[in-house]
Amino acid sequence: MSEPDGLTTVVFIHKGGVKGKALLDAIKKVKPEIIACEPLKKEAEKEAFVKELFLDSGRKASPGAVAALVGALGGDMRELQQAVSQIALDSPAGVIDEAMVDKFHQGRVETTGFDVADATVDGNLPVALISLRSAIETGTDPVMVTSAIASALRSLAKVSGSASGAKSFELAGQLGMAPWQIDKARRQLQGWTPRALSKAVQAIALADAQVKGAATDPIYALEKALATITAARAAR
Repeated sequence: MSEPDGLTTVVFIHKGGVKGKALLDAIKKVKPEIIACEPLKKEAEKEAFVKELFLDSGRKASPGAVAALVGALGGDMRELQQAVSQIALDSPAGVIDEAMVDKFHQGRVETTGFDVADATVDGNLPVALISLRSAIETGTDPVMVTSAIASALRSLAKVSGSASGAKSFELAGQLGMAPWQIDKARRQLQGWTPRALSKAVQAIALADAQVKGAATDPIYALEKALATITAARAAR
């Protein structure tokens, strides 16, 4: 873009990693202004981002509308920007509410493998199956689902062998987990026995092999694994 004095400002965007590093190093030699843009990971950060986008568009959105939009599009910042622009332009005057967001995005809520994993280790088979279908429909690879469940089960196994009286921040370095992950695993462990956990690990290992080519129907293999894992938890 042009500056008032006739000079031109050029903006380069680098997403990290080694790709384009030579060009990036060459640019750094002229001492440009560098703006670090960290990814937004927390729901509150994403919602604050969307709220500001609406205000920049000259519109106000209710907290419910902001949360619904983040839930529908997840962490894709470009999609969120495009959605806000579209909704701000096409919605009638007044505060944009949740019903308007639902109208534009048909209530599509992003579900991930971690949502499936949480429902599974909690022993809630109906929710796990619904979450699985939703995750698959919104583009989640079945391999990512088995990976998420395996990761959750590994966390349970790690925490089960630690001292129950130790503080989570004291165990973080030893277990290679964040304190909040340890606290979460401790809550989920309340419904598990070592025998049940062993059966669950075997079930997800089998499902992982099946979704990677050992089975003709990876979705059925996943559903069967969810049923096996929740049944193992229920049996104690």
